[in-house]
Amino acid sequence: MLVQDRAAPKPSKPHPRSLSPLRFSEPKSLDFSTWLSDNLYKVLTVGLLIGAVAAFFLLRNFSDTAAILCLESRVESVTSIPYPKVSFNSIPANPDASSPYASFRAERWIVVSVVDPPSDTLRNLAKIKRWQLLAIASADTPPDWSLKGAIFLSLDDQAKLNYRVLDHLPYNSFVRKTVGYLYAIQHGARKIFDADDRTHVIDSDLDKHFDLELVGEEARRHTILQYSHDNPNRTVINPYIHFGQRSVWPRGLPLENVGEVAHEEFYTEIYSGKQFIQQGLSNGLPDVDSVFYFTRKSQFEAFDIEFDEQAPKVALPQGIMVPVNSFNTLFHSSAFWGLMLPVSVSSMASDVLRGYWAQRILWEIGGFVVVYPPTIYRNDRIESYPFSEEKDLHINVGRLIKFLVSWRTNKPTLFEKILHLSYVMAEEGFWTEQDVRFTTAWLQDLLAVGYQQPRLMSLELDRPRAQIGHGDRKEFIPRKLPSVHLGVEEAGTVNYEIGNLIRWRKNFGNVVLIIFVNGPVNRTALEWRLLYGRIFKTVVILSEDKNLDLAVEYGQLWQAYKYLPKIFDRFKGADGFLFLQDNMILNYWNLLQADKSKLWITNKVSESWTTFSMKTNMSAWFTQQAELVKKVVSSLPAHFQVSYKGSMDETSLTLCSSEIFYIPERFIGDFVDLVSLVGDLEVHHKIAVPMMFMAMDSVSNFDSDALKTIVYKRDPEVSDPVRIYSAQVPAVYPWNVSSEADFMRLIRSMALGDPLLMEMV
Repeated sequence: MLVQDRAAPKPSKPHPRSLSPLRFSEPKSLDFSTWLSDNLYKVLTVGLLIGAVAAFFLLRNFSDTAAILCLESRVESVTSIPYPKVSFNSIPANPDASSPYASFRAERWIVVSVVDPPSDTLRNLAKIKRWQLLAIASADTPPDWSLKGAIFLSLDDQAKLNYRVLDHLPYNSFVRKTVGYLYAIQHGARKIFDADDRTHVIDSDLDKHFDLELVGEEARRHTILQYSHDNPNRTVINPYIHFGQRSVWPRGLPLENVGEVAHEEFYTEIYSGKQFIQQGLSNGLPDVDSVFYFTRKSQFEAFDIEFDEQAPKVALPQGIMVPVNSFNTLFHSSAFWGLMLPVSVSSMASDVLRGYWAQRILWEIGGFVVVYPPTIYRNDRIESYPFSEEKDLHINVGRLIKFLVSWRTNKPTLFEKILHLSYVMAEEGFWTEQDVRFTTAWLQDLLAVGYQQPRLMSLELDRPRAQIGHGDRKEFIPRKLPSVHLGVEEAGTVNYEIGNLIRWRKNFGNVVLIIFVNGPVNRTALEWRLLYGRIFKTVVILSEDKNLDLAVEYGQLWQAYKYLPKIFDRFKGADGFLFLQDNMILNYWNLLQADKSKLWITNKVSESWTTFSMKTNMSAWFTQQAELVKKVVSSLPAHFQVSYKGSMDETSLTLCSSEIFYIPERFIGDFVDLVSLVGDLEVHHKIAVPMMFMAMDSVSNFDSDALKTIVYKRDPEVSDPVRIYSAQVPAVYPWNVSSEADFMRLIRSMALGDPLLMEMV
């Protein structure tokens, strides 16, 4: 209770005998200044108390001033944007009763916005067979604009169509193409090619570049390469890499993703039929942003960039997006709702935001975007690229993509989902309330001109992602085409095999390979170094046949782990050490995703890693080894012992063939300590290595995926190692190499994964 609310205490009744002569003396003055001076300390105390209480509650709810402003802004945003109320089931029809082409119908339309008089490019677009060109005027278009073969809608013509969107469209912007989309849909469109006035279609044939028929007898039922969804953190792709241009990026790609230039490790496949949005590439001047445009050429030089026309088209899975533009994109009728160009953002950002917005809604109907090899050629007019109009795009597009991927809604119909997404995008500041109203008008106009909402499909985003098996992995290596970088043309091409070799060397170039040779070392030592020395920091060879001339060091396989500390000591700066027996063939190209900071061993390969119960009848050898393990474990320091017992109970023993394992630099000291603790005890390599691995770290922390898919067969099962070999796995066992002829057979097989190896044959 506040101080000023407290009741004043009642004065005590004086005892009659306590009265004094001063009882009737003159009372003190009760004016305010006197009272204040007498009670100043009380006033200050009460004021400080009130201030402290207020500050406590204020800071408790708001950590800083920014939080307060953010909340105020959000409250203001929520209250200032009313959610539209629309009855989509009662939209009256809006027939075309005014235009000269009211009765005209066509299934294939090309929609462009025009400002200048008709160009040769537009004349060529008007001549494309089986396609109707529709030209949309803006305030700057000549009033007498005319082109044979094209339908032209002036501003007056547009106004007579009575579309609701007209109330929201600016007069001098290409976003007036929205009127053209509605007009085409109203007049029978089933495919709309979104183009501009400098779109020169290669060979003047759209039919051969895109997939026009998705259903029916004319549809081409085939599979399409698809980017892998293996990395759940990847949400956006630069498609130009797939088509041979690694140093070029499309407008709308977040700048933080520009440096991701490596080609795909692998793709998957998807059946065609739902590629409702088809994005083509442009030779000459591709769709690039102002950052690229002003930093990749001299001032008066025109771009003439070429993409690989032989590269296969590629699809985007749910959860991954790609920039989509408004001058080289084919929309099928199932995605016509995605043609709306937002009006509250800059012209350079409008189609990019539309593309990301549409892709997210596309997942709701089971559709996807496919990027196609070059379909058009655009001349670079060497004109100004307005960076100021892209600034917000560069700042917000990364956040927009993350927002869209995470967005969910329970709205029951497609149009209600679209409206909800547009509303929350305004709440988040990606566009304004103007686009909420515009979306409302656009959806109503779609229904008014006869468009029917596609049916919803279940999303896969929240389901566990399917594991991608090796049989599902499809490889495609892009060509490296001549490009531009800071105004310097890259002459010639780089062979992708060389690029792969550089990539592998970059990954393993500071890893030491220790290989134990069981066969005749004098016949194979040089070959092993030739094979693996191209990839690893160095190759150290151990063998029971020591050979100083070949730099082969002595070691016994049954205690091979005891020779490792001396090797570790010689290469203290290495990232890690990979141990390999010569009958285990290493496909290094399949280990690029392995975590070099973790332990690798074959704990997920049941033929290699086996746990026995000591309670069962074991051979004398196993019993002896079990006793030695108990002795070692009992002497381990606490951290080793706790780690081991966390993975292995005292009544069990693990046997691992240990033909291959990896120890990262951070565990080298632990491994050396454990070898020292084993000391002179004759613990076998197959027993000691798994014991030490479990003592160094919990099995759950191993990179178990690194080696779990290796081909592992018992020797009696293998008559011809070529038959069991696969270039799609990280390693293959067994393959015995005892001569140069055996080595040549091995090289020919491994060349499936590393074609440069054929130079050694």
